[in-house]
Amino acid sequence: MSEHLSIRQWPEQERPRERLLQFGVSALSDAELLALLFRSGSRGRSAVDLARESLLKSGGLRGLARASLGELPRGLGPVRWASVQAAMEIGRRMAGQDLARGAAIADPAAVRNALQMRLRDLRHEVFQALFLDARHQILAIEEMFRGNANGAAVYVGEVVRRALHWGASAMIVAHNHPSGIAEASAQDRMLTQQLAKALQLVEIRLLDHVIVGEGATYSFAERGEL
Repeated sequence: MSEHLSIRQWPEQERPRERLLQFGVSALSDAELLALLFRSGSRGRSAVDLARESLLKSGGLRGLARASLGELPRGLGPVRWASVQAAMEIGRRMAGQDLARGAAIADPAAVRNALQMRLRDLRHEVFQALFLDARHQILAIEEMFRGNANGAAVYVGEVVRRALHWGASAMIVAHNHPSGIAEASAQDRMLTQQLAKALQLVEIRLLDHVIVGEGATYSFAERGEL
């Protein structure tokens, strides 16, 4: 098949949209899914060709999602970039429904997965706090501190102040490692101990501190460190 044939000229059974309708979304490759978002190709390239090149140059879907406008592969403009960003955000929000206000924390693994979706693609370190009532229902979620790729300064007193503001009985805190390594550093362990002790003084329990990496999370509670 000529590289210059548009998708409309492809045999019907090879077109991404028709394949999705016939076989389901799981039958499509990353490039085919991306091509459906792009809707059209560029000169001499079909949407699938453009999608394949974009994924190759960006290092996959996650790399493309993290790319800024100035880092886009050739052939992608603001419209296609916006489509990718919108699709990724829909996925994050769906995963984040486990962290909606009023939701009860019943499955720690689901919470860790939701936190991973929220934080793993950030290029700077962010510290988030989940404030919970006595039944472990979410009162609020706040991004409390933001840093750079090397870390973020966290102020224990401010965390306690916000916990008292929300009338929290328990908390879960989380931060990401832009390096992608989901391991606790000596500073992370010291911070966790300081937070737990400070919150205990005002009768608030720190349930977990989750570190989000590239493809995994580190849970202090799961490791028996809380």
